Amino acid sequence: MYSVNMGNDGDYDWEKEVEEFEKTKAGVKGLVDSGVVKIPRFFIDQSEKSSNVAQLQIPVIDFQELKTRRMEIVEEIRKASEIWGFFQMVNHGVPMSAMDAILEGTRKFHEQTKESKMEYYSTDMMRKVKFYTILGTLQKSHAASWRDAFSCTFTDDMLDPAAIPPVCRNEIAKYMKFMMKLRDTLSDLLSEALGLSRDFLRNKQFLKSESLSCLYYPACPEPEKTFGTEKHADPTILTVLVQDDTGGLQIHHENYWVDVPPIKGALIANIGSFMQLISNDKFKSVEHRVLARSIGTRVSSACFFYPSSDQILKPYGPLKELETPPVYREVSYLEFVTCHQKKLSEGTSTLVHFKI
Repeated sequence: MYSVNMGNDGDYDWEKEVEEFEKTKAGVKGLVDSGVVKIPRFFIDQSEKSSNVAQLQIPVIDFQELKTRRMEIVEEIRKASEIWGFFQMVNHGVPMSAMDAILEGTRKFHEQTKESKMEYYSTDMMRKVKFYTILGTLQKSHAASWRDAFSCTFTDDMLDPAAIPPVCRNEIAKYMKFMMKLRDTLSDLLSEALGLSRDFLRNKQFLKSESLSCLYYPACPEPEKTFGTEKHADPTILTVLVQDDTGGLQIHHENYWVDVPPIKGALIANIGSFMQLISNDKFKSVEHRVLARSIGTRVSSACFFYPSSDQILKPYGPLKELETPPVYREVSYLEFVTCHQKKLSEGTSTLVHFKI
């Protein structure tokens, strides 16, 4: 049984509290199920939750009639990627049934008994199939997020189906087929939005591997003290997210936090920081976060796209085809992601470490 250390600051052992939490292998849901009324201190983030919230609308792009409206859609993607770094997509070709199923599969995995999930619990970033709350090593300067995650890594589109738990295996396999198809469409549209040939990003295999993260946000007894997901920018090329109808996702835009309201049937596209690097700042990667909530449970599934296995060690800088003076030095994707993980607790953009 996990218990929150409520001692004075002088006798509070931060490392011990994190260690005890990890030993349970029960995640945040385990804390909630145990009836905690005070959250562990390593989840506490005193950042202002409601400062500078703006009632703005992030772009919503309709992919219907893509063949006849292609130039118009490419232009909408270009503007959204340059100004917002986020956009919602409707009529994108992923059936509602597959989107509902992956959210239900996410819920089913996380709402299993603790014993059914424990074998997958791991903080090892290299493990292909894992259940976790804290990935890697948590630094004292960085608060943990009030959510659990189950992730599956598809290197070069491949992952042995038997490695995925039966409780959500079919849902994940079906959804990933649609993600890979949408990935190819978005690769081409983003290439054109950058002013490149349609198949440029696809030929470079910039979006050839994927990691699907199935996220579960239980109700929090002290939501004002933490975040469902801490503010961050994804180190990917592109992220595609499906969220349920509970809300809570916000992006940082022009010094404001902007709500990303759920739209029935919509998927969210998020430009990653490595895309900002190779596009030489043409496309923007922006910080985003998820608010903790006092009642109800939020579920979402994020598909992170990044280069193929034989490309992650290759050094990349801003694409020479863009014919603009490079803002960043060359860096491999592996080095970039490693830096992102190390610098996450500093609250600074990974990109600043690679500027010329």
